[in-house]
Amino acid sequence: MRILLIGGTGNLSTDCATRLRERGDDVALLTRGLSSVPEMFRTLTADRKDLDAMQAACSGFVPEVVVNFLGYEVSDLAVDFAVFAGKIRQYIFISTAAAYAKPPVRLPITEAEPLGNPFWEYAQKKQACEDWLRARPEFPVTIVRPSHTYGPRWFPSIISSAGYTLAARLEAGKPVFAPLNADGVTTPWPLTATSDFAVGLAGLVGNERAVGEVFHITSDEALTWPEIYAETATALGAPSPKVLMIPTEWLCGKFPQLAGPMKGDKANPAIFDNSKLRRFVPGFACRKPFRVGIRESVAWFHAHPEEKTRTINATADALYDDVAAAWSRLA
Repeated sequence: MRILLIGGTGNLSTDCATRLRERGDDVALLTRGLSSVPEMFRTLTADRKDLDAMQAACSGFVPEVVVNFLGYEVSDLAVDFAVFAGKIRQYIFISTAAAYAKPPVRLPITEAEPLGNPFWEYAQKKQACEDWLRARPEFPVTIVRPSHTYGPRWFPSIISSAGYTLAARLEAGKPVFAPLNADGVTTPWPLTATSDFAVGLAGLVGNERAVGEVFHITSDEALTWPEIYAETATALGAPSPKVLMIPTEWLCGKFPQLAGPMKGDKANPAIFDNSKLRRFVPGFACRKPFRVGIRESVAWFHAHPEEKTRTINATADALYDDVAAAWSRLA
């Protein structure tokens, strides 16, 4: 099967590309040419927002399935529609589980739950993309909603997961924080290894029954943020983490930039029912518990020590410090 991934070298898409290639598909990755692409894949280079560039890049490779990992604006999808409408068997849009109503209406969350995140622009834009696609029934769309995913180069964090930022803080014994809900408790949160997500996605790629359907692909394991920090610190061989338990309302009132990621996402309980996916992809299961996946992240950075300093997000690290300092002044 000929498959085009818009993206393909990011946290989520890298394992998906590899999984599809290993099962024998002809996989092309469309990028801007800023990231290296493994030789096993075809490479298409274009600005995905440029219609003429997209048409030129795809002129020599006619995909049967397109998977868009990078659609954040309706205008992004309009380009894809112009290039691929009437030419492909399936268009898979990678949306987000953050698009569900917050706080959730009920648990576990199924695909039938209402959408509507009043706190986070990112989720609102993804929902707008979903709505635009559903308004075009002639386009063979499958919508996939991942929750918080991580891979070897990521340490799942409440602020920014990419790179070594959280790991460096834990190694240095610096404080981190967890949001408390209105009842004063921290809620369960699923972390899904990208290698597990890739199995679910691959089962939907080319699956004609999945056209017109919506799926989330998440782990069934849900940990609290203190548990996530503790497991990460153990994998690193770092000291026991200093976790500040901070009410969400205070946190977002003091730092408005956190309202989306907290009220609109990580401060809410997130337990998902993946039974619909299993009906379409028999045998699917997330087989990698976080205690295993986080050790793979540690091992990757040990094998690439030059990436530790390079991938520390100074802005995110400073925000951790600012939150800790502001909270300590109340003590």
